[in-house]
Amino acid sequence: MTGRGAMLSLMRKKAGSWMIKVILALIVVVFMFWGVGSFRNQQATVVASVDGMPITYDEYNRVYNDLIEQLSRQMGGNLNEETLKMFQVKKQALDRIIDRRLMLAEANRLGFMISEQELIDSIQNISAFQRDGKFDNSLYQGLLNRLRMTPEGFELDQRDSILIDKLRAFVAGNVKVSDAEARQKYDWQDSTVAIEYLLVEPRTYKDVKPSLEELETYYSEKKEDYKTEPEIKARYVRFMPQDYMAQVEVSADEIRDYFETNTEDFKTPKTVEARHILIKVDPEADDAMVETARQKILEVLKKAQEGDDFAELAKTYSEGPSGSQGGLLGAFKKEEMVAPFSDKAFSMKVGELSDPVRTRFGWHLIKVEKINPASSQTLAEATEQIKNQLSLEKARVLAYDAAEALYDAVLEGENIEQAANDHKLSVKTTDFFGRQGPPHIGAGRSQFATTAFDLKEMDVSEIIDAGDSLYLLQPVEKKPPNIPPLADIKDKVSNDWVKQRQDEMAKADAEALLAELKKGETMSATGKKHALTPQATEFFKRNEAIPGIGAETGITQAAFELSEAKNLAEKVVKGQKGYYLIQLKNRKVPDPAGFEAQKNEIVQQLQREKGFNLYNTLLARLRADSEINIKPEFIE
Repeated sequence: MTGRGAMLSLMRKKAGSWMIKVILALIVVVFMFWGVGSFRNQQATVVASVDGMPITYDEYNRVYNDLIEQLSRQMGGNLNEETLKMFQVKKQALDRIIDRRLMLAEANRLGFMISEQELIDSIQNISAFQRDGKFDNSLYQGLLNRLRMTPEGFELDQRDSILIDKLRAFVAGNVKVSDAEARQKYDWQDSTVAIEYLLVEPRTYKDVKPSLEELETYYSEKKEDYKTEPEIKARYVRFMPQDYMAQVEVSADEIRDYFETNTEDFKTPKTVEARHILIKVDPEADDAMVETARQKILEVLKKAQEGDDFAELAKTYSEGPSGSQGGLLGAFKKEEMVAPFSDKAFSMKVGELSDPVRTRFGWHLIKVEKINPASSQTLAEATEQIKNQLSLEKARVLAYDAAEALYDAVLEGENIEQAANDHKLSVKTTDFFGRQGPPHIGAGRSQFATTAFDLKEMDVSEIIDAGDSLYLLQPVEKKPPNIPPLADIKDKVSNDWVKQRQDEMAKADAEALLAELKKGETMSATGKKHALTPQATEFFKRNEAIPGIGAETGITQAAFELSEAKNLAEKVVKGQKGYYLIQLKNRKVPDPAGFEAQKNEIVQQLQREKGFNLYNTLLARLRADSEINIKPEFIE
């Protein structure tokens, strides 16, 4: 066996002690392949195939659950059937798997290879496998055990991911951007316009009420919009580590061993609290640009030395993200900042003002406001903290063991209620809940719901790790979506009718006003005639919120299509507040002198965009050349 092969082999040996199992349970896992299952033979079900190679339900379900979790985090747990359909989660999950299959095949066709050392380095650089910034084999082994993954399986997934990354890099490496393209992009993104507009708001139309006939007609046409979400009721067993605390003991030797093994955890490094002012300079800027920026920072330094308030100077001159907060950076450790900045800040005294410091971001002025010296806890000071931590970790192991024992009993055919009774555990039953999960579950609510909806009635889940608790659950009743009768939702339907009618009236009036403007009337005259006041904006770019209006993509697009020859938008534009009639007030082209300062950044942006587009083009070609079959129920 080679040295590299031996290293991988070593990483697969000895899963570690009881503590490892617990530590891993506390780590946030970011791997894609993680999910739940049932006792049914769903794992063997083929949901799709790519060039004759099957995609199993088990593979699909893991990716689907991962997407659900991501979406739930993004939306604060507020998931429903409409949201899932809108984001096409089923399609996304299958597309991820299909795309991965196709790109791997293409990478292999092109002869891309992964060395053992590349694989080792990639695994050892994953933060979840590191302790104190260094790879920890026990964490690696334990985490994979916790995820029910073998090192061989994970290493294969990691190898595939590296191959795809190499293919992406190869595609991106063939992208070229000309100066003309960069200049065109600069002109496009830095152009500004100012507009004049009239706004017709639906909310201003009062006393709009439907007749019974109108309401019934509206309800008949919109019935599907009122369909309820599916709901489910489930019984479950909860395993809380706190319930097992009385069964654990932590010895003085264990506390001492933990303290000596994890000494860095009980040290607080020196930190500095500071403010800074940044004048940006591109790392590849020429000498003239660097010097121009240096002179600018020297001017600011002079003002600070003459007594001007540093925080106010930062608000006025700093080009960094902290400028609006007076350059405040808060407390930071030395390794958290780039070396030139940290070296200077950590050598200064409180109240001291630095000379200009050059980093890859540009020129900085630094003012130190507070120094927090390093400190260390003694064993005596840390004893209670360690004892509580080890107790909880041991209790969590017991909770997991109890969950596994119950799971095994059910797996062997025992009724979950009887098995729970035999193990002196209580079974609880939820009220009906939707995709967002039962409110009382708390942490892991989304995963609880996803698991319940993926299972058939009376199937039992695998162990669900919800962070603060473990669960086994069993769906006992599912309530399908239904359309309630009009009488039950009359108020809601009536409100919806009113909003629609107000919108229709506002749109019709806005279009009538536009017709007047097209005949040559001024916006001022038209507005006065109809008791509307024309508004005007300041200049704005395509990627900026519109002053006085906000972020309105449709209005921005319409505004930048206008010209001096065609200064009135052809159609009314619907925005969040209502319907807008838009007229060009002024347009500015960007300063040609600014192009050179932004050129490198624009070129890099275009390279990323073109690389992304080229990669997607390749993927589309591979899809077109492949035989892809998907079962109808997995097509949204």
